[in-house]
Amino acid sequence: MSRTLQLAEQLISRPSVTPEDAGCQQILGERLAKLGFSLETIESGPESFRVTNLWAVRRPAGFKPNRAAAPAPLAQAAIENIADTAPATRTLVFAGHTDVVPTGPLDQWTSHPFTPTHREGRLYGRGACDMKTSLAAFVVAIEEFLAANPDPAITLALLLTSDEEGPGVDGTVVVCNALAARGEVLDWCIVGEPTSVERCGDMIKNGRRGTMSGKLTVHGVQGHIAYPHLAKNPVHAFAPALAELVAINAAGGWDAGNQYFQPTSWQISNFHAGTGASNVIPGSAVIDFNFRFSTESTPESLQARVKEVLDHHGVEHDLTWTIGGLPFLTQPGALVAAVQGAIRSETGIETELSTSGGTSDARFIAKVCEQVVELGPVNASIHKIDEHIEVDAIETLKNIYRRTIEALESGLRG
Repeated sequence: MSRTLQLAEQLISRPSVTPEDAGCQQILGERLAKLGFSLETIESGPESFRVTNLWAVRRPAGFKPNRAAAPAPLAQAAIENIADTAPATRTLVFAGHTDVVPTGPLDQWTSHPFTPTHREGRLYGRGACDMKTSLAAFVVAIEEFLAANPDPAITLALLLTSDEEGPGVDGTVVVCNALAARGEVLDWCIVGEPTSVERCGDMIKNGRRGTMSGKLTVHGVQGHIAYPHLAKNPVHAFAPALAELVAINAAGGWDAGNQYFQPTSWQISNFHAGTGASNVIPGSAVIDFNFRFSTESTPESLQARVKEVLDHHGVEHDLTWTIGGLPFLTQPGALVAAVQGAIRSETGIETELSTSGGTSDARFIAKVCEQVVELGPVNASIHKIDEHIEVDAIETLKNIYRRTIEALESGLRG
């Protein structure tokens, strides 16, 4: 059994359903500490939903922190600013989450979700794909790199949270805010989300669409269905506006997207109206909808367009907005080239750059890090019953991560 597989199984065996970490970060932290990493645990959230975050960093030999410039830390172990006198270095962060989604009905699993099990060349267990194998691959890749390069020029770091599959308000974003307040400089980041489609490394994410949700309340007047002239049906009142919004969406009229992003899309997720009785006109209707938007649109432009449609049709309403994340894009550069080269050398695959799919914690990291990509195993079984990963892909993923570090280190040394 490889060290990566062994560590992955150790993590999968921990029932770390959001917001529980179940000791995963301690397991990883102990291995990192042996490599000279400084560890900082930042807890956040109420006692009923306590989130554990880990920031671990290893500076080059001779690094001299500028203690006078560093703001007060959130925890005992401070991460200070880089001093002007420090050796030339750039920071590569590996980021991910130790929490997993709930298992679903246990009787539908072929084997227990928190008992790592092998069948037909696959490793089964909750988190096998999303994303405990990536975490194991991170750490073993770093171990192998440092064994061959004990005095590297690169700064290595890990950012881990137990609140990625949940609300996400006390996880990665908290650490990123703390690092920004300290003036911590992050140059490159690899998030271990499962991005591959058919083979490990065939797709990486170099950006993500933004997400923005709206809750629309359409006001009417409740009344007897036999006397519609004494009432005002909010569903009927909204119908013309709905038709126009659907037409805009169908025609790709929000924006045309660009070479990296699909056109912005709009979808209704919930539509509620009525008392449950068949003879009552409802007094209000509540519609939940969501935009997934490209860099060609802004939250402000989309909000204004929706308001324009509602006002045009005279819809009496209240509307509240929630921005879940802004779109981000990492243009091809040092990090993308290093990852592409690592994948090519390890697998022979010319990887595809993509911004498809949902959101991830990369949206928070992109605010404090110049270049961010996501790279992980095949995502076909994530969040499903009998989640699994091909065992052969585990070493492949670890080797891609290690080769990426090597490429970035080589670039620093010229």
